[in-house]
Amino acid sequence: MILPTKHISTSHSLLGVGAKILEQLYQPRTVSSLWSAVATMPEVATFERFVLTLDLLYAIGAIEMNAGLLHRCH
Repeated sequence: MILPTKHISTSHSLLGVGAKILEQLYQPRTVSSLWSAVATMPEVATFERFVLTLDLLYAIGAIEMNAGLLHRCH
C-alpha cells in the first residue's frame, strides 16, 4: 500500500518507508549504498519494497539521480 490505512500503519506504507529512506539521503548516495543502509530496517523488509519506494519518491519529485547518485530534491 502506498498510503496508510486503518489496517496498515504509516511506518509500513510506502509513504512511511519513503520517509525512512529520505532520512538516509542526507548526502548523495548510490543505490547500493542506500540499500546497505536501509536493508536491516523492518519497515523496508525486501529489495522489492525498496525499489517500489524509490519509484514512488521519484514519481513525486522527492529524489533525482545524477551521475549515478541519488539525491534529495529541494
